[in-house]
Amino acid sequence: MNLLKIGCKTMREGVVVSAIFFVAGILMILAGHKILPDLYYMQQIAMLAGLILLLFAPLILISTFLISVLPGSKEKLDKCEH
Repeated sequence: MNLLKIGCKTMREGVVVSAIFFVAGILMILAGHKILPDLYYMQQIAMLAGLILLLFAPLILISTFLISVLPGSKEKLDKCEH
């Protein structure tokens, strides 16, 4: 399966995407709370999108970790330069 191929690059990408989702979630919540007008439920929609991003951040990080501990991935990760 191509989805479960793990390497140095995919580990880094998982951590970076998780950090981007976390920061974007916080910014969306703050924008919904402080910046957006209370028109057509725009505040609630932005805050919901931010909450979803915040919930996906640890999910991505945990799934990246779980893929890295699969049998056979240790040999691939030993070649990484840390």
